[in-house]
Amino acid sequence: MGRSRLKFVNNNLQVYPLGGILVCMKESHKKLVRRLKIIEGQVRGLQGMIEKDTYCIDVITQTSAIKQALSNIEDVLLEEHLSHCVVNQIKSGNVKKPVGEILQVYRLKRK
Repeated sequence: MGRSRLKFVNNNLQVYPLGGILVCMKESHKKLVRRLKIIEGQVRGLQGMIEKDTYCIDVITQTSAIKQALSNIEDVLLEEHLSHCVVNQIKSGNVKKPVGEILQVYRLKRK
């Protein structure tokens, strides 16, 4: 087999062909898991703050930071899904499923 082509987009390494994209996504998923572990620590800290009767505004500030961190993870996952999964589905002739998924995500994000 030939070597995968490397392409830099917005300072992010993207690897082609499809098998290479999966390797790139695995690296991205490692970063997401690391982010989730950080959020897990923040939630534990939040629990400790509430148990210690920390000042309400400080608790609210922490909850806001956690919500933003989760939102950032959603954004990364959505970008990956749209740029890889949806594109591949459409290229293979399947249009109905990716359009339905896009609409589903749109409805979720509006809530």
